[in-house]
Order: sequence, then C-alpha cells, then structure tokens
Amino acid sequence: MQTCVFLLLLVVIELLDRAGGDVLYRLGVYPHHLFGLPGILFAPLIHGSWYHLLSNGFALLILLTALGYGYPRSRWPVLSLIWLGSGAGVWLFGRESYHFGASGLTHGLMFFIFTSGILRRDRRSIALALIVFLVYGSMIWSIFPQEPHISYESHFFGAVCGVLGAFLFRHRDPVLPQKHYDWEIGNEENPDDDAVG
Repeated sequence: MQTCVFLLLLVVIELLDRAGGDVLYRLGVYPHHLFGLPGILFAPLIHGSWYHLLSNGFALLILLTALGYGYPRSRWPVLSLIWLGSGAGVWLFGRESYHFGASGLTHGLMFFIFTSGILRRDRRSIALALIVFLVYGSMIWSIFPQEPHISYESHFFGAVCGVLGAFLFRHRDPVLPQKHYDWEIGNEENPDDDAVG
C-alpha cells in the first residue's frame, strides 16, 4: 500500500511539472554548489519524462515490494541510507549538471537485495536475490558511464549505498525458521542408513 501511495505521488509530481512547464528539474542535485544541496532530498521525486517515470516506477514497484516482504525491519533505514547517501555522493563527486530521477533508489534497492541474499543465505533472502537479479541484473552495467545524459553517478552511489546497507543491516531482520520434513529428520536419526534403489 505504501509503495502504491509513493508511486501515485510520483505521478502527481510529474503532472504538476508538465503543467508548470518542466521546471522541477531545478530541484535535482547540482554537484558542488549550495543551491544543489536540496536535490539530495528532492531529486528522486522528479523525472524528465513519462517514459523515465514509467521505467523507474515499475522497478520501484517490484523492488520496494521485495524489500518490504523480505526485510520489514530494515526497509526504512535502508531506504534512508540509499536516498540520502546516493544524493550526497552525486553532490560530492558528480558532474556539474542537474541529476534527478529515482534510478539511484532503484539501483540501491537491487544491490541491497542481491547482496543481502549472498550475506544472509536463508531461503527467502536467496530467493529474493535471484528474482531481482534475474529481472534487474543488467543494472550492474549502468553504474558505469554510457550515455552523457544519463546520471551513472546516481546509479553508482545508489549501488554503493545498497551494498553498504546489506552489510550494516544484515542481522536486523530475523531469519525465518527453517522447515524440516519428516524424511530429513528420519535421515538425521539414522545417518548410516543407505537408500537402496
């Protein structure tokens, strides 16, 4: 429900931006200048086109749902770290241009979920890691410079914050109890019994 509300907010902001003459990009991160600092908070809310919003919005729907399902105790600290950390990284090290869009957030979420699956190794974390990597594994390539009008810096620092969050919060969510089947328990009691086929 919270994910849907957030996506609806992004749509409303895009409608207002279109009606107001596409000026909200000025609320993006502009590196190395004080007037660009508010963009750390506002940049993930602003998009350059409906296509930009659609691609990020669909990824957010999948990744935020996976985050909430797999890591309910970690989700708010992780989101805060990725949101603020990626923006701060862009402001400190990015090219002098307006950087905006939620792609830093999407990259951070994908890298958090994938790295958490490697670190935690419980069934749910591994399953979520495999799913997001299967769907969004190509994000790995977009943390490197490709097209001049795409902020690879947002992607890169989002990914860095996602990996950092996976390490920092790897013990915050309890591991689900592992289900044991009768045939497993029977085998543990008689480890020397060999199956004959």
